[in-house]
Amino acid sequence: QVQLVESGGGLVQAGGSLRLSCASSENVFFFNAMGWYRQAPGKQRELVATINLAGITDYADFTQGRFTISRDGGTNTLYLQMNSLKPEDTAVYFCNGMFLRRVSWGQGTQVTVSS
Repeated sequence: QVQLVESGGGLVQAGGSLRLSCASSENVFFFNAMGWYRQAPGKQRELVATINLAGITDYADFTQGRFTISRDGGTNTLYLQMNSLKPEDTAVYFCNGMFLRRVSWGQGTQVTVSS
């Protein structure tokens, strides 16, 4: 069972930045795909960004060039750099990965953006 552990969330003012980390028990370059999702109170979980085995990235429209997903094989960590944060970005952010056809989730990290 792959273990994914998120960190880096917190409280930030609008316009600020945060970098989320997702520490993996497996090499992040061996996942078929990894991604970040978020869930705001009372809303469904939604995709934020993904990166596949080839390193191709994809982003939800609402990121509007503000977010960057990346991975580091040396530390087995997936990152999400978030800039120009908005109050509507407030949510619990989850890391997700597909490894050997099995999907794993982290426990989530809270991001709160104050206006």
